[in-house]
Amino acid sequence: MIRAGIIGAAGYTGGELIRLLLRHEGVHIAWAVSESQAGKPYHQVHQDLIGETNDQFVSEPGPDADVVFLCMGHGRSKAFFEDHTIPRDVKVIDLSHDYRLNRSTHPFTYGLPEAFRDQIRQASHIANPGCFATAIQLGLLPLAASGKLSSREVHIHAITGSTGAGQALSETTHFTWRESNVSIYKPFRHQHEGEIKETLASYGHKVPQLRFIPVRGNFTRGIYASMYTPFDGDSEAARQLFESFYQDHPFTIISDSQPDLKQVVNTNKCLIHVEVMDGNLLIISMIDNLVKGASGQAVQNMNLLFGLPETTGLWLKPSAF
Repeated sequence: MIRAGIIGAAGYTGGELIRLLLRHEGVHIAWAVSESQAGKPYHQVHQDLIGETNDQFVSEPGPDADVVFLCMGHGRSKAFFEDHTIPRDVKVIDLSHDYRLNRSTHPFTYGLPEAFRDQIRQASHIANPGCFATAIQLGLLPLAASGKLSSREVHIHAITGSTGAGQALSETTHFTWRESNVSIYKPFRHQHEGEIKETLASYGHKVPQLRFIPVRGNFTRGIYASMYTPFDGDSEAARQLFESFYQDHPFTIISDSQPDLKQVVNTNKCLIHVEVMDGNLLIISMIDNLVKGASGQAVQNMNLLFGLPETTGLWLKPSAF
């Protein structure tokens, strides 16, 4: 039985990890740290867990963990390592932005299984990808791997749910602002672009300019990304390329029809649709930002680290209505 510890367990990604790990047949949650909620049962913060467990948050990490998940805000994981010593035999999965970039300069392996599964299996420290980065990379990997990704530009428009902004309230996360509203933010300057470019560069081809427009949606979960880029071939050739690339990756599924977001919400799936129009390849890529875009992918990486079937604990039910 894998003993798991969670740092920052009262937030969205920490709560999602607790939900997933409580139902994982190979895991026991040894402790879950929340400085602000220490002493309270999990279900007083994550109220959907009422009746699921009576375990309580603690204020400090315990000694008895085989894997530690870091679910803190960006910048806080590096600070945690400065103040704490994690035994060398304990594996670490960091869900922050801190170790996703400059991958040759630190011991963290970038945790996108569809690109780096073999490296993840041999690693001890994993930098879990960002949510936008996951959806966009999964839409572009088959092109990059085959040398068919345009060296010029990829245009990306992606809308995300409010949970992608984290639990702390801000002007643009309040219900009264978000409801019946939509807006762009950080156009052409989003922080996830760096990790996307590093992954694409690993295939040895020129990385195109990413023209990325991120959008705040008026819903809570999910990312719906649409991309287009020049492509030499028809829709059938594109479909075959994507199906071949993902044939051994259980969570990335190629759809015949244009998908809708509810097909992936509450699951670890990425649903992709491709079609060619007027010499451009349209790619639609969708994930749940808290599952495949965060905590579900972290569990997927944990399974790989410990030699478990990749899908263990992650066959989750979507909500179609």
